[in-house]
Amino acid sequence: MSDNPLFSERLNRRAFLGISALGAASMALSACTTTDVVVPPTPAPAPEPALGDAAIMYSARVDEGFSLPAIPVAKLDPKFVRQIVDDPTGEKPGTIVVDTSEHFLYLVRDGGKAMRYGVSLGKAGFGWTGSAVIQARKKWPVWTPPPEMIQRRPELAKYKDGMPPGPQSPLGARALYLFRDGKDTMYRLHGTPEWDSIGKNASSGCVRFMNQDIIDLYSRVNGVAQVYVRPNLSAAGKIMAVSSRTAEPIDAGVPRDAEILK
Repeated sequence: MSDNPLFSERLNRRAFLGISALGAASMALSACTTTDVVVPPTPAPAPEPALGDAAIMYSARVDEGFSLPAIPVAKLDPKFVRQIVDDPTGEKPGTIVVDTSEHFLYLVRDGGKAMRYGVSLGKAGFGWTGSAVIQARKKWPVWTPPPEMIQRRPELAKYKDGMPPGPQSPLGARALYLFRDGKDTMYRLHGTPEWDSIGKNASSGCVRFMNQDIIDLYSRVNGVAQVYVRPNLSAAGKIMAVSSRTAEPIDAGVPRDAEILK
């Protein structure tokens, strides 16, 4: 190998240029190479946990200091027992749909499922269909009969300033207050001590539950929820539910201490 400084300088320069060219080629190659990004699949929603034995679901309990008696499940039509079913409504999760023809209320869940409750609905002449949203809720609410109801039933005048909450209150253990266009419709989803009215038309325009069921629904509705009340779940029933029909309200107003949902 030559000891000529000029030769060494040229050799070093050639080596540097060669390495630089190799690096540039590698960078160009990497710039033209794409790496597939593997996106993990969206996990399927967890299945609804089993609800357990009906006798346990409807057993006696103390709730917020009030004693609720057990519901005699042996006397209930099994279809009105709270249960998880395939969603028949086609609505998005969190939506509530009342099928008045079957006396069922569905809370739509993830995974194509719904929680189904048996309910009691308004008597003939007090029916109501349409849409609303739940904007307030209250545990063990005070019930205040509206003037129209007192006029029909003068014996209720003693409750014009409100009936204290308790197991015998017409609103039961919980109330979910329905609004439309920001205004209280005076209609409620609420409990009732009259468990044997479930599956019947027996109340003044509202949707009522066995107290153990309204406690369960209340625990699942933590924000504003869309509610549809329909004559049935067919496409025609969905259209018919856009109605101006009204029913006489069962309650005079939302309590001041009710929780406002957002």
